[in-house]
Amino acid sequence: MKNRLAVLGMLVALSGCSTSTVFVVRHAEKVSEADTTSLSPAGFERAQDLADRLEDERISLILTTPYRRTQQTAAPLSRQLNVSIDSYPASPGSAVVERVQQAKNRNVLVVGHSNTILDIVKGLGTTPSKANIESSDFDNLFIVTRKKGLFGKTVRLQEETYGKPTLP
Repeated sequence: MKNRLAVLGMLVALSGCSTSTVFVVRHAEKVSEADTTSLSPAGFERAQDLADRLEDERISLILTTPYRRTQQTAAPLSRQLNVSIDSYPASPGSAVVERVQQAKNRNVLVVGHSNTILDIVKGLGTTPSKANIESSDFDNLFIVTRKKGLFGKTVRLQEETYGKPTLP
């Protein structure tokens, strides 16, 4: 009986443990500055590069703003993984942060904008090395790993680039 209680206690404790990895990117290159613009040919290429980079990362939730350019950036990965794209409001950034925090034990792709992705990464409990994202900067990939265990939680940030490097 004691062994069963110990096992049950262990299972209850472990059920509170979780690991989620959140991949945060800005949309790929766009045709123009208009809100309704599509991706440029270079942007569509970068979107495929993103899908190729993330295809083995077990992503089960894809979040984009309602803008066409963010949805087009996520579309190749969505098709490859057969995971639908869910929308979040472009502001405030706290809306997507709350959504991600509720996605325990899920890996998530978040596609945002130059003026939102750093706030999202900060909202997930990390400090990115960049102070801002330039209008010509499209190749950043922020990877936030959130682990909750028996003895607390940890949050780690890894910063990478993907696709063709963008010019400074």
